[in-house]
Amino acid sequence: MLKQCEGSHAVAEAVALCRPEVICAYPISPQTHIVEGLGEMVKSGDLKDCEFINCESEFAAMSISIGSSAAGARTYTATASQGLLFMVEAVYNASGLGLPIVMTVANRAIGAPINIWNDHTDSMSQRDCGWIQLFAETNQEALDLHIQGFKLAEELSLPVMVCMDGFILTHAYERVDVPSQEQVDAFLPPYEPRQVLDPAEPVSIGAMVGPEAFTEVRYLAHAKQMMALERIPQISAEFKSIFGRESGGLVRPYRLEDADTVVVALGSVLGTIKDTVDEMRAEGIAIGVLGINSFRPFPLDAVRAALKNARRVIVLEKSLAVGIGGIVATNVRMALDGVPARIVTVVAGLGGRAITRASLHRVFRQGLHDQLEPVHFLDLDWNIVNRHLERERETRRSGPIAESILRDIGTVASKIG
Repeated sequence: MLKQCEGSHAVAEAVALCRPEVICAYPISPQTHIVEGLGEMVKSGDLKDCEFINCESEFAAMSISIGSSAAGARTYTATASQGLLFMVEAVYNASGLGLPIVMTVANRAIGAPINIWNDHTDSMSQRDCGWIQLFAETNQEALDLHIQGFKLAEELSLPVMVCMDGFILTHAYERVDVPSQEQVDAFLPPYEPRQVLDPAEPVSIGAMVGPEAFTEVRYLAHAKQMMALERIPQISAEFKSIFGRESGGLVRPYRLEDADTVVVALGSVLGTIKDTVDEMRAEGIAIGVLGINSFRPFPLDAVRAALKNARRVIVLEKSLAVGIGGIVATNVRMALDGVPARIVTVVAGLGGRAITRASLHRVFRQGLHDQLEPVHFLDLDWNIVNRHLERERETRRSGPIAESILRDIGTVASKIG
């Protein structure tokens, strides 16, 4: 059914259609509307046979999710930013125990300084935690990926993060196609856990493992992620056969057939990039786009195949590995080992800074002429940066960086009290 709704409400409806039995909720912007919507459905009776648990923290939300999943319940939660960091110990436990929890991460910057706007720093900080990470470009894809995420998680007994850009998607109203309960039931079978705590058949989950077996346990977690590389495109194809649209998969090529320059990115920024590429194509410029849907496991072979003819690759990412530069670009370089393509990182959109077509035109044209440094910061104000560096050279007590910069640009930092 086609309907105009907020991205968060679309995700809430998708999760409800998957018949979760336990939802663990702790509000943090910008995911709050998702769990609020699910809470309303449970209270009204529209979502039946589901326990909605208001938790006292994000750590509690993931800890309760671990318990409910281990007890054999289809389990869902959501978080963002500092909330994800607060639950990190339990996040690692969920994947280490092989529990098929599905969690929405409404991507948001991590402080300090405090910032509630979108970038990918939060989920990227957990790229090695053992969870599958799927990134949505649109609200329709966010809806679809949650349905696929439950199937993938439960087949492999691995937890899945569905990452969607905070505010840009979660709070945007778009037309989405919400499937029927019958369609979802035909795609997603009732939950049959691979492991479950059952008093009739006692087992130990999460027991101490010493050096004699820890490597093997960790390797099997890796092996399951490798299995996901096969199942993700298969599940996407199964989804298309029932729902009639393509969604998900490992990567999404766009106008790559003759492109000698390719822009690689993930998330909602792909829409703006595609618009920019279309405008450049109209000028006769051979440029294309590769969207990455599965960041973990990272599809090395698929990326290599898609970029095999590219002379230059521009990796645009909304995160920064402080001290080295690109995160996504590091994975792309691994995929293109031995391929003679020039690869550069463009860090953009940190803390919600707008990524405009004008800025993309400029940086892509610089890339076409090999004028970009290995790590380029889109729309960085060097005057402000150099002014602060000079201030630090001149005086020992140069003050907090954030407040000094806000003073330089004429903005007053918010004060509490």
